[in-house]
Amino acid sequence: MKTYFITGISTEVGKTVAAAIVTEALEADYWKPVQAGDLENSDTHKVQRFISNKKSIFYPNSYALQTPMSPHAAAAIDGIKIDINKIKIPKTNNNLVIEGAGGLLVPLNDTDTILDLIQPDYKVIVVSRHYLGSINHTLLTVKLLQEKGFDVSIIFSGDEHPTTESIIKKMTNVNVIGRIDEEPYFDKNVIKEYAEKFREKL
Repeated sequence: MKTYFITGISTEVGKTVAAAIVTEALEADYWKPVQAGDLENSDTHKVQRFISNKKSIFYPNSYALQTPMSPHAAAAIDGIKIDINKIKIPKTNNNLVIEGAGGLLVPLNDTDTILDLIQPDYKVIVVSRHYLGSINHTLLTVKLLQEKGFDVSIIFSGDEHPTTESIIKKMTNVNVIGRIDEEPYFDKNVIKEYAEKFREKL
């Protein structure tokens, strides 16, 4: 069984939709260790709504914080400090999809970042969305993961931007799983279509 860690080059790049697609494609379990804000409609709730298969299990957040901010700041508002040792991976005999919060170097506390949650044997999927500066953000993210020895793939999110995608592929030489287009909406059927399309590349 494999563990897939979904990270993004920034916030709001499409990580949750990508996580839902990978979860559905593998009929994997899903876990978001740290949720900051939107607790009534959290990323776990969203992924659950997108999944058609009956096999996936959804695990509770280790930390569910009230404010939509960087986890270290959201935790301070809640009067707590995130202890990375209390973020324990769920025990499962299934593949597991873990969704990070924001990008790799988002702080959890004064010393630890999202990167510190990623174990050496995880397959890391970077979600990259085109905007001015996104090439730099994508290369920084991928190169850091490669330097740490991780198995890295990319999912592009949003409208196609050939020159951006082409230079990222050339400079990173990583597996590109595919692109999630700018769909008018996402529901179970749309997620399922992408799951079938991406499955063999996972």
